[in-house]
Amino acid sequence: MRRLLSILCSFIFVLGVQAQNDRGHIRLGNRLFHQQKFEQAEVEYRKAVGKNSANPQAHYNLGCALFAQKKDSAAVKQYEIAGRLEKTSRRKAMVFHNLGVVCQQHQLYQQAITAYEESLRNNPNDNETRYNLALCKKLLKNQPRQNQNKNKQDKNKQNNKKNNRQTQNNKNQDKQNPNNQPQPKEQMSKDNAEQLLNAAMQEEQATQQRLKDAMRQPQRRKLQKNW
Repeated sequence: MRRLLSILCSFIFVLGVQAQNDRGHIRLGNRLFHQQKFEQAEVEYRKAVGKNSANPQAHYNLGCALFAQKKDSAAVKQYEIAGRLEKTSRRKAMVFHNLGVVCQQHQLYQQAITAYEESLRNNPNDNETRYNLALCKKLLKNQPRQNQNKNKQDKNKQNNKKNNRQTQNNKNQDKQNPNNQPQPKEQMSKDNAEQLLNAAMQEEQATQQRLKDAMRQPQRRKLQKNW
């Protein structure tokens, strides 16, 4: 009986050491993350995952470290694992919030909406997630219009290239046939006016696009220290 108790105590102690090592890597990774040493933090979080692959906090924090390094596809995989493993509503909401942020930054608005809705189901009081969800719905609604604007820009560029080629051909013809009569000044002025108008329209569209890109930036959930 004493020997059996001793074996059980040893087994519990081993499990305790493993869990402690797991949490230790996470704590060290958190310190490195907040020092913006994201690559080193990634190493510690991967060690934590190696110690306990069923630890949702390790996967979530690893996703954050990857996301901070712009390794978005790898971050998504870690967030998805954390979302399956996590049982706490508050933490589950954070996982899907960050998953939505990644999708939103890549203009995958429908996927972002799905992630934000899942986040709000677990934490209905999160105003950041609610804001991002509303923004994604608006951007998804306006996306066909943005695609039309992009097509117009491409068409204008093609027209400008065509005009430039025509102008170059006219110059070449003038060189080859110096006795040809020059083009009327009114026609040349009209061509120049159209080119200036196209350039002005493209600049205005570029300005509007920069404003839209600024609006697309989602509010991002920061890594929580207690994780």
